[in-house]
Amino acid sequence: MAQYFEVHPEHPQARLLKQAADILHKGGVVALPTDSSYALVCHLDDKSAVDQLRRIRGVDERHHLTLLCRDLSELASYARVDNTQYRLLKLGTPGPYTFILEATKEVPRRVSHPSRRTIGLRVPEHATTQALLEILGQPLLATTLILPDHEDALNDAQEIRAALEKRIQAVVDAGACPLAPTTVIDLTSGTPEVLREGRGDLARLGLA
Repeated sequence: MAQYFEVHPEHPQARLLKQAADILHKGGVVALPTDSSYALVCHLDDKSAVDQLRRIRGVDERHHLTLLCRDLSELASYARVDNTQYRLLKLGTPGPYTFILEATKEVPRRVSHPSRRTIGLRVPEHATTQALLEILGQPLLATTLILPDHEDALNDAQEIRAALEKRIQAVVDAGACPLAPTTVIDLTSGTPEVLREGRGDLARLGLA
C-alpha cells in the first residue's frame, strides 16, 4: 500500500518530505509533482528501483530517463557541458526543459542510453520537487507518469494512488500539475536540436 503525503504546493512540510526521502533511500518508487506533470522518481543508484520504474512505465533501456537536479552546479556533475551548452542551460533553468547531454561517469551505465551514453537532465521549477531534492542532497531519476495504456500523464494524486497503490511506495500530493510535457532539447551534436516542443518556451532559449 503506497503511503500518501499531502503537502502544501508552495510551502511543503519538511517532515512529510523527509518521510518520502526515507522511502526513496530504501529503494522505493515515488509519484512526485513537477513543473510539467507528475513523475515517477527513484534513487539513481538503486538498480531494482530503476527496474521497477521502467516496468511501471512500460519502457526499455533505450528510453531516456531524466535526472532531476537542484541547480546547474549539480547538473554539471552528471553531464559533460561546454561553455556554449552552459549558456543555454543557464537560460532554461530552472524550468520545464529537458536537456539531452553526454553523461559523466557519475551516471551508472544502466540508466544512460545504452548506445549513445546520454542522459536527460533538468532543473525543475516546483517548490515540492526542489524541497525534496534539497532534503535528499542528490538528483532523482525520473520519468513522466504515463501508464502503458494511457496517452496522457496522470495528474490527480488520488487517481495515481488508486492506480498504483500496490506498485509504488509513496505518492506526494501537492495538487494538480500544468499537465504539459517538458520541451526536450538534444545538445550532444553541437547544434541544439528540438526533439519535442512542450511547456518550455523556445524563445526563452533563443531558439524560436
